[in-house]
Amino acid sequence: MGRGRAKAKQTKVARELKYFSPDTDLSALERELRASRSANETRQAQADDEGDEYDRYSKWASDDD
Repeated sequence: MGRGRAKAKQTKVARELKYFSPDTDLSALERELRASRSANETRQAQADDEGDEYDRYSKWASDDD
């Protein structure tokens, strides 16, 4: 018998969440996206500088394969 009140409360909360639209700070979003893009570019540059992951084992490799 007590489920009607709980369901009504859940419906109310769900409706509030669905239609709630906070003010979006677009400049903060832009800064965040720039920072993540810069970090990705830095990681890519570091990966390019490191070379092949097996280069450190090349001194033990034989050429007669």
